[in-house]
Amino acid sequence: MPSSVVHHYIYFPETEILRVIYQSGAIYDYLRVPTEITEKFREARSKGQFLNSVIKPRFRFKKIQ
Repeated sequence: MPSSVVHHYIYFPETEILRVIYQSGAIYDYLRVPTEITEKFREARSKGQFLNSVIKPRFRFKKIQ
């Protein structure tokens, strides 16, 4: 199901970085995100809701663009 918030994302398991590319064009790296959280994110019906309730409160991030 397409997301109104997330355009797409990439996970780098070797560094545990979840890169989220938003519909707005902004790109953020969420740091030290375990694989199991990323799998739950992939399965989430609403990517935006999962980001806001699980990922943003728990993981540090940096804006890439």
